[in-house]
Amino acid sequence: MPVLTRLIPSPLVVDIRPGALDDLACVLADERISHSGKLAIAVSGGSGARLRARLEPTLPGATWYEVGGGTIDDAVRLASDIKAGHYDAVVGLGGGKIIDCAKFAAARVGLPLVAVATNLAHDGLCSPVATLDNDAGRGSYGVPNPIAVVIDLNVIREAPVRFVRSGIGDVISNISAVADWELSNRVNGEKIDGLAAAMARQAGEAVLRHPGGVGDDGFLQVLAEALVLTGIAMSVSGDSRPSSGACHEINHAFDLLYPKRAAAHGEQCGLGAAFAMYLRGAHEESAYMAEVLRRHGLPVLPEEIGFTDDEFVRVVEFAPQTRPGRYTILEHLDLTTDQIKDIYADYVKAIGS
Repeated sequence: MPVLTRLIPSPLVVDIRPGALDDLACVLADERISHSGKLAIAVSGGSGARLRARLEPTLPGATWYEVGGGTIDDAVRLASDIKAGHYDAVVGLGGGKIIDCAKFAAARVGLPLVAVATNLAHDGLCSPVATLDNDAGRGSYGVPNPIAVVIDLNVIREAPVRFVRSGIGDVISNISAVADWELSNRVNGEKIDGLAAAMARQAGEAVLRHPGGVGDDGFLQVLAEALVLTGIAMSVSGDSRPSSGACHEINHAFDLLYPKRAAAHGEQCGLGAAFAMYLRGAHEESAYMAEVLRRHGLPVLPEEIGFTDDEFVRVVEFAPQTRPGRYTILEHLDLTTDQIKDIYADYVKAIGS
């Protein structure tokens, strides 16, 4: 009887714990990652540069590249610089912008990427996507998964707490995104990858149900693992479907309509997810999600991130235009402006102030 299986694109190494950074040199010395110790390490001018002084003595064969920002031009420039050398792997050391630049550059020159995250702001640290600013606003570029992911919880604790909160909102929104995927399957017959959906949903549920808070190592461990699992779920499915539904359409609408006022990615996704759950009639789930988001210091009403009710109504109305071809509860209901206003008023009453 034949054994049928499939290969899952995932990192060779996932090291998430306090003190993980102290063993980074050992991880990078793995012959599957680097034979010679010649590494191109991309860092920011902030946390990455500070960590450079700590790590440089343990990585004598590395060349360090400071990345100015998170634009496509920054990533192309980094790729060009790296191409001039002879390296075994690229290391992205820093926040999401640096890791996304390093992802793109590594893919462009055909080298494996090691992601060393200094914050937990969103699920992009292990995803097959690099999100970079360009002349048209912001674009998503397909890239291979990192070959290794290293997250030192001691370093995460040193980052501003708003980054952890953003990651919470982003991963909890998986629950709404998977519900949208299932809706599209029922209505349009869109194929669901059951493994990807299960991974993304359980990652969201693990964070949603965890009793701890942003100051607990146990909670940070679960959050970091959930963000990594979400990235792998996207690789399994081949797109962002497991983690991006109406919640992310609302987030993108905030970014496009109010680019100078938009809040953190995860804040907007969490708020969008709580509202999307209410739209689909899952009122108890929506209320519980809002309760958990509040407990972690995240917004559940637009006024909490500086937007009026009318502006939020405009965001919800515009949101389906941000992802043409994606079917979510927003496309399914196809609400008028007045209907959005009425449902939003009911949502506010349901979750309380």
